[in-house]
Amino acid sequence: MTPEATSAVRHGDAGCLVVRSAPAVPVTAVLLLHGGRSEGLGPPPPVNLPALRMRPFATAVARALADREVLVAEVRYRHRGWNGARRDAALDAAAALVRLRERAGRIPVVLVGHSMGGRAALSAAGDPMVRGVVALAPWCPPGEPVGHLAGRAIRVLHDEADRITSARESWDFVRRAREAGAEAVGIRMATGGHSMLRGATRWHRLTAEITSALLPLAEPGG
Repeated sequence: MTPEATSAVRHGDAGCLVVRSAPAVPVTAVLLLHGGRSEGLGPPPPVNLPALRMRPFATAVARALADREVLVAEVRYRHRGWNGARRDAALDAAAALVRLRERAGRIPVVLVGHSMGGRAALSAAGDPMVRGVVALAPWCPPGEPVGHLAGRAIRVLHDEADRITSARESWDFVRRAREAGAEAVGIRMATGGHSMLRGATRWHRLTAEITSALLPLAEPGG
């Protein structure tokens, strides 16, 4: 268990993994991580728009992988924000992977995260179960660690018209991750902004296609 996952487990995170669909014996998994705020110690609201925005992605992924024994789940955050050095969303992502391992064993996982969830997914990708990350308009501040991404497949989708998170910082992150040994690719989206609503069908379809392509790269058992 990584130090991050250990810390999250100690904070009480039994509900951090919310399973949306699962076969009796999953052999692969996809975890979705929604966006949030830079700061916010309160819990996400009952009606959480960032979480709702990820539902069509979950549906698209589940349909694309309907012929495989794949578990599709969401990461539930304890707090609404990243909260600086606390890195709350990253801890919740790491803890969700622990819960997944307890439930299904060491199976290959792809993380799909938007905005703050993209940052959390990239942060948690050092877990041995993670084979790849699909980061959607992620929050990739300068200097974000990349060394743990060696050997991982990283796909970053961003519209350069995004006014909330920086596509330029995403492309720099991709470059640094590639130099650190990741199979990192940046994909420029023509529309969508930060919410990914305009041209949403293409965002959903491309995410599902990429996720489907990444999972066969690994054999069950980690």
